[in-house]
Amino acid sequence: MKKKALLILSLATLIFVSCDSNDDNDGYADYLVARPLIMSKAEFANGVDIIAPRPIDESGKVYTYEDYIFINDKYQGVHVIDNSNPQQPQKVSFIKIPGNVDISVKDDFLYADSLMDLVVIDISDLNNLNTVNRLENVLYNNIFFPFEADIVEYDTYDYDTEILVGWETVTESRLTAEVEQNRGIGIFDDVALNEASDGGTGQGGSLARFKIVDDYLYAVDSHNINVFDISDLENPEDLEDVYAGFDIETIFNRGNHLFLGSMRGMYIYDISSPATPTFVSEFQHGTACDPVVVDGDYAYVTLRGGNECGALESGLFIVDISDITDPKLAVDYPMDEPYGLGIKDEKLFVCDGSSGLKVYDKTDVEDIKMLNHFKDIVTFDVIPLESHLIMVGDEVLYQYEYLDDEIKLISQIGLN
Repeated sequence: MKKKALLILSLATLIFVSCDSNDDNDGYADYLVARPLIMSKAEFANGVDIIAPRPIDESGKVYTYEDYIFINDKYQGVHVIDNSNPQQPQKVSFIKIPGNVDISVKDDFLYADSLMDLVVIDISDLNNLNTVNRLENVLYNNIFFPFEADIVEYDTYDYDTEILVGWETVTESRLTAEVEQNRGIGIFDDVALNEASDGGTGQGGSLARFKIVDDYLYAVDSHNINVFDISDLENPEDLEDVYAGFDIETIFNRGNHLFLGSMRGMYIYDISSPATPTFVSEFQHGTACDPVVVDGDYAYVTLRGGNECGALESGLFIVDISDITDPKLAVDYPMDEPYGLGIKDEKLFVCDGSSGLKVYDKTDVEDIKMLNHFKDIVTFDVIPLESHLIMVGDEVLYQYEYLDDEIKLISQIGLN
């Protein structure tokens, strides 16, 4: 069966990438247009492979393990970088994983989502990878619709033999009158999404949806905490999912608690019984994109407004969690378009999108002080390691040295 559709997303406010009122545009404006990435189901099932380094198409989340950095290429796999010398990082290879967005690693076993499947890869020899397991249809709600786009186009494809593995988003000039005329028509009418036919662990950023805690892997999708027992690393056991709400986006762990970021709020779960996370409390903030990190008695949450996030304003919210059962807003600070964030001792790092990397002293949360502002870069997510800071943004990997009251760039490498 084949489907073809053109969707004009119906939003409260349609946000153009750029729109000039000059008459020379002849009624055209720039829009974000999303198109599907399609492959055969046979190719998808056997798509994991390792190839030579290649340019990145769309950089996603970043993960570190031992001397290596793994950078997601959205829906396609992960780029592997040898970071044994942070001043001269070297591209090593690219691991093809169709439909991949997140990974996590423990004791040389890499766990990756491949759409609704969980793939287990032995990376003890990065020159000779071995896929040791594939759990099918265990991440049922793992297919995300590209709400960040203004227009979603479907090419004709046969979803009996082919599969939608993700989206590519480009900026295109379109006739505004046609977009306005079709806005809200046919939304989802003819769209067929695919139906589901610490020790030796690494470290992800604040935008991660995978988290390993001891012998358990927690993977959040849009609705659930998917729980896997990985005590046998090669043979994960898919345990019962825990329903957690709507629009779950990120996961963070501190001690016996998981902190879930969603577009509606922050949810806290107790994992004292690790196989069965139990709800503790929530902090609601309206509708906005929401990663979270935790340090001491405070959770730090960035809220990003915009067309895919719902909210009109962006900011940094600092939430008092000294009573874990009753989180309360302590203070908030305005931001431009924040994405990921991280903490190292008293330093707070905020990736504020095209407004750059902002570094604060958070000693007094009621009055945080800016230490650095790297303005001329686009930022996405950070990982504060013990020795230095790693940041990804706009297809560039940056690394910074910690200084007493600031940080200093030590290297950068383009991923294109």
